[in-house]
Amino acid sequence: MWTLPEPMLAAPVSDPALLPGWAAEVKWDGWRALLSVDAGHLVLRSRKGADLAPSFPEVRSGVTQLPDATALDGELIVWDAAGRLAFERLQGRLQRRGAGATRLAEQWPAHFVAFDLLRLAGTDTTSWPYRRRRAALERLFTERALTAPWVLCPATTDPATVREWLTSWTAVGVEGAVYKRLESTYEPSRGWRKYKIRETEDAVVGAFTGSPATPRTLLLGRYDTDGRLRYIGRSTTLPQTAGREIAGHLTLAGAHPWTGWTFSAGWGSRESLHVTLVRPELVVEVGVDVARDSAGRWRHPARWHRARPDLSPADIPTLESGPTG
Repeated sequence: MWTLPEPMLAAPVSDPALLPGWAAEVKWDGWRALLSVDAGHLVLRSRKGADLAPSFPEVRSGVTQLPDATALDGELIVWDAAGRLAFERLQGRLQRRGAGATRLAEQWPAHFVAFDLLRLAGTDTTSWPYRRRRAALERLFTERALTAPWVLCPATTDPATVREWLTSWTAVGVEGAVYKRLESTYEPSRGWRKYKIRETEDAVVGAFTGSPATPRTLLLGRYDTDGRLRYIGRSTTLPQTAGREIAGHLTLAGAHPWTGWTFSAGWGSRESLHVTLVRPELVVEVGVDVARDSAGRWRHPARWHRARPDLSPADIPTLESGPTG
């Protein structure tokens, strides 16, 4: 029996240039999902394997538009009333089931933005080069006249179009671009590349201050090219709702790369913080400014934005090796 493959992933890059022999796609502010339909049975799973189908009944209803024995890779997104991507609305749907999921599907309908074709009418397409998979995906949308919840992800080989996405399209919440080599097959590797517009940055939670039930601030890090977790700064005080949400994702650490370290209450301060170390697993998104010290640490507290449990530390750009303190 055919099963969904492990998802192909993207390595972060700092340069948005579109290289010859590559295509670019829009990077959405949504939730990665892989989908297959076989004899009417829907599998809709997150990148990490969670079953998403009960939370999105509109996607279940939409599979009647697809040919049987077909599988897609894509992104679940939700738009708000102003026409911007609403990640918080999407997150709010993930825990709903039954009647609650149906109500939210009517109020905040999700769309599945398809960006890759993994199977088509019983034929496994993962060994096809990207350019062939993309052409087949476009034909699928055209021949089937697919409508909501299905959306075809824009793709281009034109650098000017990518520049337009990274400037004009940010107003609706587009995060950046994903780059795919035209001749690449679909495989469980980081063979794609992604560029994220850095109005916000991602970091790994290494410790917190305050109560384990409601952390007050987060101590944040990034791995460097030698695999060491470097401390880069602290968050502003979390809203209580965010602190309670964060608590459920944190696990107290035994051995930790920051064991024995002391942390100051602020840049240039002699006051030390009392911190609790946690396993460096949770990625969060924070707003930062350009003020950095010589080691690259943020001089000002990072503004809380949101948790990103759908990401892993490997998704974050690495720092150049240097002092760990």
